[in-house]
Amino acid sequence: MNKNRPFFRCTSACVLFSILALIVFACGGGGGGGGGGGGSSNPPGASAPTAVVQPLPLPGPYAVACSNIVQVFSRVLPGEDVTSYWEGLPDNGRPRYITDLLESLDNTLIATVTAPQDSNLYGDFAGQAVKFAVLVCYPTTNNNPRPDYPLYQTDRVVPHMQTGSDAPIFADDLVRYPVVVFSHGYMGSPISSGDYMLALTIGASYGYVVIAPFHGDLRFSNLKIDNLEAAIAVASNLENFTAMQALRPLSISAALTLVLEHPQWKDHLDATKIGGFGASMGGETMMLLAGAGLTTSYFDIGASWKQVTHDPRIKAAFGYVPYFGQPILPAFGRNQEGLAGISLPFLGISGTADTTAPIYETQIGMSRLTGPRRLVALSGVTHGFDAASTNDIYTWMLTFLDAEVRGNPDAILRFSTMGSVAGGGDDSVVLY
Repeated sequence: MNKNRPFFRCTSACVLFSILALIVFACGGGGGGGGGGGGSSNPPGASAPTAVVQPLPLPGPYAVACSNIVQVFSRVLPGEDVTSYWEGLPDNGRPRYITDLLESLDNTLIATVTAPQDSNLYGDFAGQAVKFAVLVCYPTTNNNPRPDYPLYQTDRVVPHMQTGSDAPIFADDLVRYPVVVFSHGYMGSPISSGDYMLALTIGASYGYVVIAPFHGDLRFSNLKIDNLEAAIAVASNLENFTAMQALRPLSISAALTLVLEHPQWKDHLDATKIGGFGASMGGETMMLLAGAGLTTSYFDIGASWKQVTHDPRIKAAFGYVPYFGQPILPAFGRNQEGLAGISLPFLGISGTADTTAPIYETQIGMSRLTGPRRLVALSGVTHGFDAASTNDIYTWMLTFLDAEVRGNPDAILRFSTMGSVAGGGDDSVVLY
């Protein structure tokens, strides 16, 4: 039985890449795809870490609360899916985004990004101001009286959610907590799946303040391909697919700045201890935040690429099934050359059966990183959240972030020798 749950909906994108592949090969550009160039071997004479560690208990020791995202669900029209608003899916040209449902824009965290005047990166959105709603989850007291907030059309809740102008209730008002910025996968949102909600709450339960913007990817590029005509329309407007990817790291940085400077939050956060967690395309977003170059050409196997941004506040990042592109469309330029010299400490966990974010592309890309790096393979896992590996995934993530972001000596020692997590799925280190 396949225990993977969708974590990044890429069916349409994969169809698009297949179309691109046909075009590339038809034009004689089939050689020299994603392989080679970057090298994927480990340092000569180095041995992979082999220690088997026990899984961390989930959730962690803290109760979790979250910021205000109260919505007026009566605004969702009959026959509509509320996730269309959370993910930014237009309706016959009518824009939709979570801000259309929010009860109070003044009491919700909303970051604004003005896209630079660079049409190569931002397509039709160059120079435009774009809003991104932000959800923050954080460690709270065990007796936090605020009720959980039910999410319409789902069985999920936002735990102990603030309403109105409520200030956060921290577990300890005198502590400055480390921060994790969270980037969900393409066509998702922080609240669109139980897997994403689990990621936010697990991080907060271990004492991190988790900052998660609603990327609203479909506002910029909707890779919904129902027929050949639609596929051709998408393929002829690929600059907005680039824009969607380029806007993601800018929204993360803007959300981080917003919360770090907000009067209700700034005195409770440690701005020197900031990490990142990206799922699928969110893993690509973490690399772009580190200064990586993003592919800007599509019919020459990524010969052109350009740096989007660099946010030095982020000290380390974790990627689950991180998207480093396809052989015919590498995310960071041909042979992942846009990753050369990137020094951000990075831990990736990839599935060996993932065809959406192939592990070999991730390995090529990560081999170019110059900072601490480790790639863990989950045997037989495709592009989804593997429920059987839940404890493995979060034990790896928390140990890494505790080592690289918190600087916890015990975590540093444990991570240095960590080769797998006991029980769960079949996890092993392949790049170190």
